[in-house]
Amino acid sequence: MSGPLSDLRVIDASTVLAGPLIGQIMADFGADVLKVEHPERGDSLRNHGPHRDGHGLWFKMVGRNKRCVGLDLSHPDGAEIFLQLVGSADVVIENFRPGTLERWGLGWEVLSERRPGLVLCRVTGFGQAGPYARRPAFGTLIEAMSGFAHMTGTADGPPTLPPFGLADSVAGISGVAAVMMALYHRRATGEGQVVDLAILEPLAMALGPHIVEWDQTGRIPTRSGNRSTNNAPRNTYRTADGRWVAVSSSADAVARRTMELVGRGDLARRPWFSSGAGRAAHADEIDEAVASWIGSRSLAEAVEAFTEAEVALAPVYDAAQYVNDPQVQARGAVAAVEDPDLGTIRMQNMLFGLSATPGAVRHTGRALGADTDEVLAEAGVSAERVGSLRAAGVVA
Repeated sequence: MSGPLSDLRVIDASTVLAGPLIGQIMADFGADVLKVEHPERGDSLRNHGPHRDGHGLWFKMVGRNKRCVGLDLSHPDGAEIFLQLVGSADVVIENFRPGTLERWGLGWEVLSERRPGLVLCRVTGFGQAGPYARRPAFGTLIEAMSGFAHMTGTADGPPTLPPFGLADSVAGISGVAAVMMALYHRRATGEGQVVDLAILEPLAMALGPHIVEWDQTGRIPTRSGNRSTNNAPRNTYRTADGRWVAVSSSADAVARRTMELVGRGDLARRPWFSSGAGRAAHADEIDEAVASWIGSRSLAEAVEAFTEAEVALAPVYDAAQYVNDPQVQARGAVAAVEDPDLGTIRMQNMLFGLSATPGAVRHTGRALGADTDEVLAEAGVSAERVGSLRAAGVVA
């Protein structure tokens, strides 16, 4: 183990993405994370998304650095074994519908009695209370309800959903912060607590001041494509060699230098140019100038010129271009990890750098039940009992 969390044990009994991502990040930074899955079905993330040679690639990433235990929590014997594991845990992560753990005899009162000081992170679409608490929810529904889809897409087009797990990812990263706050409180007081993480709320927070704007002005932000309603130029533009670049100029000085660079310094001297809102109102004129200049130059020429002028431009990358970017490589932002099934796998590295306790990707997501015997032995469960439980389908 390496990293600042190497003294913590976490039980990740969640599925798919938001909860497992909390466990992945904590494992990356050294926590001993036990991935507890149904002994037959496992985490559905194992079969979700892209595959190679029958192996789910998403789980290879999100399951990394975890020890995998197959255990049926709905079976009384499985619940008993789970409580034994909880006895040495600091954090439990779950994303069952509200009331499910209680039905299995594993509610907060039972868990906290077994392990005083425990932090129980409960991840659901809409939270533990309220009229929608028991509704099933996937990230797509959250991206719709949060306001994200309403704000995303072209002005005359339909609401647009992301092609990846945005809501779950934002919630997972937020969940790490919530768990660490609860652990900080425990360090000061000895008290554990429940983290009630609704996937809806972190994404709504990530959208910025759209609620404050509606509350204070009555305006509801609408779709504006790649443009910003607060500034210009801000868009994507195509180069002469068929690549795309993004330009942003949130600062007034950057916007002026951009227009000087593209040969339209006259626009920067117009009265309306001195404010972001003024520039946004004249985005057609600004975009035409920027698009014409970029469209007559190659990607390399555009990047060099914008860099020298100290204005903001970046190429639009696909996955391969990101991995091969010199800045990404210099940062070590992509890790190459050996996998017993697929050989070397490249994936995103640590979420952030720590100078003294950086953490590491130690291994990829392991097979269902790969560590059951080891983990249960550590919990004091005899090999004979494990064998009988396995025969009964309670463990894998």
